[in-house]
Amino acid sequence: MTEAQFWGFLERMWKEKGREPMIAGQIDNPDPEVQAVGHYIMSHTLLPRDYDKIPVETIASMGRLLLEKGVQCRTREAIMMILAHSGSDAALNALRIYSMKPKPGLEIFSRMALDECEGWHNGTMMKVDLIKQLFKVTICDLEQEGGVL
Repeated sequence: MTEAQFWGFLERMWKEKGREPMIAGQIDNPDPEVQAVGHYIMSHTLLPRDYDKIPVETIASMGRLLLEKGVQCRTREAIMMILAHSGSDAALNALRIYSMKPKPGLEIFSRMALDECEGWHNGTMMKVDLIKQLFKVTICDLEQEGGVL
């Protein structure tokens, strides 16, 4: 998989399925590490809906692209975000290898992606839709009942 093929794949998923819903805020702190964490959190907007249905072969190809030289930072971030949510052995292995020597400026991003992938791999992360089903609470329900967020 090339960078162009990766972006073509991702853009097709966005067009066909949309993006994964998320709620985000802004982190206002001059500390570069805090800003890096905020950037990682905001990068969840890159996730296509049904990211969990991406075939393992495609995840493995993304992992190989992540490890290639000369790949743009924005491509690496998008790949890491998808791999972080895969939880597959292929995703975990690629993130472990990349996190050993990430490109300068991507140290925190790669560490957070690896941590998140380990959570999915170990079954300790839950998708927001699953959480909503478990609690049967939505923002609309709270608003209709006069609840405060």
